[in-house]
Amino acid sequence: MTHAPIPGPVDAGPMIAQGVDDEPLASNQRDFGGMLKQFVALVCVIYTVFHIAVMNLYPLETWTYRMLHVAGGLFIGFIAYSALTLKTGQSGPVRRSALEWVVLAVAAGGIGYGMALIGFAWIGYWFAGIARPEPFVFATYGLPLTVGTCAAILAGWIWGDKDRHGVQPSDWLLAFAAVAMTGYILFNVGPIRLRAGTAMAQPADFYAALVGVLLILELTRRVAGLALVVIASVFIAYSFFGPYLPGFLNHRGYSPTRFFTYIFTDQGILGAPVAVSSTYIILFIAFAAFLQASRVGDYFVNFAFAAAGRARGGPAKVAIFASGLMGMINGTSAGNVVSTGSLTIPLMKKVGYPGKSAAAIEATASSGGQILPPIMGAGAFIMAEVTGIPYTEIVIAAIIPAVLYFISVYFMVDFQARKLNMKGLSKEELPKFAVLARQVYLFLPIIILIYTLFAGYTVIRAGTLAMASAAVVSWLTPHRMGPASFYRALDLAARMSIQLVAVCAAAGIIVGVIALTGVGARFSSLLLGLADQSQVLALFFAMCISIILGMGMPTTAAYAVAAAVVAPGLIQLGIPVLVAHFFVFYYAVMSAITPPVALAAYAGAAISGSEPMRTSVEAFKLGLAAFIVPFMFFSSHELLMQGEWLDILHVFVSAAFGVMLLSASVQAWFFGTLNPVLRLLLLAAALSMIEGSWLTDVIGLAAAVGVFLYQRSGLKPQSIASGAD
Repeated sequence: MTHAPIPGPVDAGPMIAQGVDDEPLASNQRDFGGMLKQFVALVCVIYTVFHIAVMNLYPLETWTYRMLHVAGGLFIGFIAYSALTLKTGQSGPVRRSALEWVVLAVAAGGIGYGMALIGFAWIGYWFAGIARPEPFVFATYGLPLTVGTCAAILAGWIWGDKDRHGVQPSDWLLAFAAVAMTGYILFNVGPIRLRAGTAMAQPADFYAALVGVLLILELTRRVAGLALVVIASVFIAYSFFGPYLPGFLNHRGYSPTRFFTYIFTDQGILGAPVAVSSTYIILFIAFAAFLQASRVGDYFVNFAFAAAGRARGGPAKVAIFASGLMGMINGTSAGNVVSTGSLTIPLMKKVGYPGKSAAAIEATASSGGQILPPIMGAGAFIMAEVTGIPYTEIVIAAIIPAVLYFISVYFMVDFQARKLNMKGLSKEELPKFAVLARQVYLFLPIIILIYTLFAGYTVIRAGTLAMASAAVVSWLTPHRMGPASFYRALDLAARMSIQLVAVCAAAGIIVGVIALTGVGARFSSLLLGLADQSQVLALFFAMCISIILGMGMPTTAAYAVAAAVVAPGLIQLGIPVLVAHFFVFYYAVMSAITPPVALAAYAGAAISGSEPMRTSVEAFKLGLAAFIVPFMFFSSHELLMQGEWLDILHVFVSAAFGVMLLSASVQAWFFGTLNPVLRLLLLAAALSMIEGSWLTDVIGLAAAVGVFLYQRSGLKPQSIASGAD
């Protein structure tokens, strides 16, 4: 997507960031034109306005609201995303084989029949007040709807799309299948709430739930890849094969009717992840869309370039700030890499960073945005929903760990820049800081968000005010938001939310299986058994499971699953609820830069042209502090703002110095090149400082001073030059 050049303030210098936070089209995402574009935009605007209105003005019954949230996401998602990679530039009449027509006819007949009966029930209710239609209506709609849905999914897999600008018939049918499934559940929402997951569940309930699960898994595959779908499918299979499995995996098994109707309740798909996506996530995605439409996001990045662009390795330091800030708002590590990385990665390569380092820095900074208060992607909202801990308390607890992470990444970048003797961008290539500093009022939306959150406003009210302030602030820029910009922002918000709607619904399937089978409790018992040998061993095991569960998955789903599987076991070990959930949250986030499946690093590698696996290893090194920080706040709760202020300050300062030494050890540079012995010594000093006691602080500080004095005593101009090489 291209934009006209963005005019900056008078004499502001070159504006490097122009549309940097625009969402690029995915390989299977459609690009509509004409009437179809207007229709989809209208549906998206209605979807966003519906959520904002319900959250602020007209509350709905919980199940009804969440069902409409999921159904709207499915409807838009199947229209907007193809089952297969789209071909660009191909258009014209599509020639279909006889077999494809047969499959499409089966799909249209089944879905059409199911939709017609559900429509008949609703028409009778609206116009004649018939609360219970004839028995044949709900007795016969389900099987044809299910067969038709399966046929439509199959048609998409086999024949796919031929054109990026149109919608395949099978995808229209899947969108209408979502409407039919939702229509049945909403018509019977009261009885279903009572009988779902029990022996009283009806076959009609089963068919609606089964169709819903199939649609959610298929849309998740389209928008988030196979990883989450495979994991969810494994959990579904586990529900039926549990009686044949050994050890703590064994359970009695469940009938399909009981299982699928249970999964489509507020214990599963309509549970905590969708509760968060239907409120906080879509609200803050709308906030991000308003920032994008008003180009305030561009200002954030230009400000960062003006402030740090001339420093050693300037673009890398800009990436830390800008990508962290934008990643905090948009909620996906890989998505942020693709958007902001398209600007920062080429500039990093320009000043001398190898391709893999440039991609790794962007991936590490974008992943760090997921742990950065006050928004933390969507993690803070899910954590508040799952734990019952006030959102503001979670945000305060997240401050020091996030600062430590970004301090570590900053020094990783700085030491590498020193080691490679890098320069920054020239003054002529950068915006003028003095001019941009006079526009610092453009940070007002973020400031208003933080102020209102801590002034006692609800998260929803604070997010709404921040969104409105982004529109108001735009009137102080050349990009004033008028009706057209408002419409575009509302449209964009719905499109940006589709991935997270699907991901949260799929994560709800996994959470529901864990609750139904009780495997989470049995896993907790396993952790307790390990803790009898060593509590650190149990924590290490929990870390590995959190990372493995998160590999290949968006952050939101990764944390939701880890919170259901791992966190209860840690709590049973005696670890406070907040600490336990932060522990698994950090590792779920860092799965995005952990080999062998590091989505954020792979996204960066695609932009930089570097080898993906080497890039992921480099990103792992740069983000190493995040793998240590959870063990730090496990042993020192002061890092989560728990305790006396003097103790909190002491632990923070020593930990900050420790992560700096860790960065020096990893990059093999302190005040010059470090040989293997000095690297090990600094690593030991770093771990000593991180531990947090006064004795270990003295030991670590003494070791660091020793290395400093050793390097200074032998530092000659010749050694500086050789070290720079």
